[in-house]
Amino acid sequence: MDAAFTAEQDEIRRTLRELLAEHGGPDGAGSTAATPDGPDGGRSAAATPDGYDTALWHRLARDLGLPGLALPKEYGGGGRGPADLAVALEETGRALLPSPLLATAVLAAPLVLALGTGEQRAALLPSLAAGELTAALAVPGGSLSTALGLTGDLTGGAWAGGGRAGGVQARPAGGDGGWRLYGEAAQVLDGHSAGLLLVAAHAGGFPRSRTLLFLVRADGPGSPAGLVRTRQASLDETRPLARVQLRDTEAELLGTDDTVDVTAALAATGRTAAVVLAAEAAGAAASALERTVDYVGEREKSGRAVGSFQAVKLRLADLYVRVRSARSAAYYAAWDPESGGLALAQALEALRITTAEAVQLHGGMGCTWEDEAQLYFKRAASDELLLGPVQRLRDHAAQRAGLFGQEPHGGPAGHGPTAGQVAV
Repeated sequence: MDAAFTAEQDEIRRTLRELLAEHGGPDGAGSTAATPDGPDGGRSAAATPDGYDTALWHRLARDLGLPGLALPKEYGGGGRGPADLAVALEETGRALLPSPLLATAVLAAPLVLALGTGEQRAALLPSLAAGELTAALAVPGGSLSTALGLTGDLTGGAWAGGGRAGGVQARPAGGDGGWRLYGEAAQVLDGHSAGLLLVAAHAGGFPRSRTLLFLVRADGPGSPAGLVRTRQASLDETRPLARVQLRDTEAELLGTDDTVDVTAALAATGRTAAVVLAAEAAGAAASALERTVDYVGEREKSGRAVGSFQAVKLRLADLYVRVRSARSAAYYAAWDPESGGLALAQALEALRITTAEAVQLHGGMGCTWEDEAQLYFKRAASDELLLGPVQRLRDHAAQRAGLFGQEPHGGPAGHGPTAGQVAV
């Protein structure tokens, strides 16, 4: 393992940080019209119908190739690995950038690459790599982390709803090979604006149904018949969620029914997603800490800067160790994706603790809408709701590793924990 960043990765980081700095931090990132200290930048961009600044998104795609960074060059991508994508997400996390990068490049595009037919890959991946088409993964059941194999077992398809009427049901539309979908997914990241939906649905009838992925194109002149997408109120405005309802909606099967392995593809996507999400959370935690250090250096109490008190210094030092450890774990996971779940748990915990301390150290200002501390705190809370919780990430990783009397991947080892053993 070479722990040093390559020259290309350093260039990605430098260029992206400079570009986002032009649009401010969490208040300014995402708005080409915002000043760095303007209060309406990122929040205004997140409040637009798309949920992000489309001009900035196309610039990120054109100048840096971010949407296709990890896609093969034959489809217009950069041919880079998880570490390069982690570097990019760390920087967008620092700025709390509202963009479809996570939903498109981390969740949807790898599934199209892994499961799509040659025709589907050729038709979709170049547009995704160029940022011309955005995509979202619609998973019924309300647990994205379980669907990616991070907090639960994918076997059996219960993660996609389940039951005779649960989740989304798929049925053949006729002799043309098309399908019709019926059901809904309640929490779809960027689902309100994506031009392409990857929908997990049950096919084959009850009780022998299997879960497959289907393509629903929503980037045409009008929405497909029966498709209703409603943006939901979310704790973190930069993480827009939508309810996707399908009422006999026309869809196309991703891949072929006899060869597709949805479970394996989702698990592989989940391992990579955990790596880059850990880096993103570490970036957000680092930025929140830096802003807090700057604030306590300026804020005075009893004629002294708050940051000069030993108790405050010790708290900041503890946060620094947490953030740096989380960042190291994220980039180790880029080399060993099997440890991605643990890295994500560590990063989410570091982000939660750091942002909570940031709000406290900002005093009353940290609880106001005008201050950026509350934005980072909301990101920490929403990320753990969407991707965690931390204890389930760790528990599932421990089960897969065979700790506490279980073989890897949850198989029995003949005995369970003895008295006095505690699973953590």
